[in-house]
Amino acid sequence: MTLKRNTMNKPLAVLAAFLTLTLSGCSYNTLQSQDEQVKAAWSEVLNQYQRRADLVPNLVNTVKGFAAQEERVLTEVTDARARVGSVQATPELINDPQAFAKFQQAQGELSGALSRLLVVSENYPQLKSDAAFRDLQAQLEGTENRITVARNRYIQAVQSYNVTVRSFPSNLWAKAFGFQIKPNFAVENEAELAKPPTVEFAPPPKPQ
Repeated sequence: MTLKRNTMNKPLAVLAAFLTLTLSGCSYNTLQSQDEQVKAAWSEVLNQYQRRADLVPNLVNTVKGFAAQEERVLTEVTDARARVGSVQATPELINDPQAFAKFQQAQGELSGALSRLLVVSENYPQLKSDAAFRDLQAQLEGTENRITVARNRYIQAVQSYNVTVRSFPSNLWAKAFGFQIKPNFAVENEAELAKPPTVEFAPPPKPQ
């Protein structure tokens, strides 16, 4: 009877082993696929942030031509852009929570500085009517929209990936092959950046 029972259990054991390997393989493939999606989404985030950084020098110079006395705001934008440039924005950054937080803080500071610059520009009718400024402002607004879309796609990609890394049985496969939880953009920071900036500025100069 024992021999017969063991013989009957063998097919079940083989089936169980086959299912385990199959499920593990699917989990590994899912992790690989989602990891690539996160990398692609991050590349687009970096691309849009770089597009914005490239607009800053021309925007600052254009504003300076009409409102040179707004030195504090112009300096804030220039310094914020320099801090953004000091962060090594590499693909590996998304695997380093501290570096990711530093990158996010630098980009948030630049967003705030640009907002204050645009608020100040409202006090200078000649600047607002300048074709070059209007073009730069339109490009900046379009880039900010692209940044929002790119960040949202990255957030969704990371959420899906992190769920897979933490879920059973894919978490076992993740540990075996070194798949780690990836940092994401913080919701509270998103809300803070959405607040309108409070700006104090000098009145526009009187016409001579």
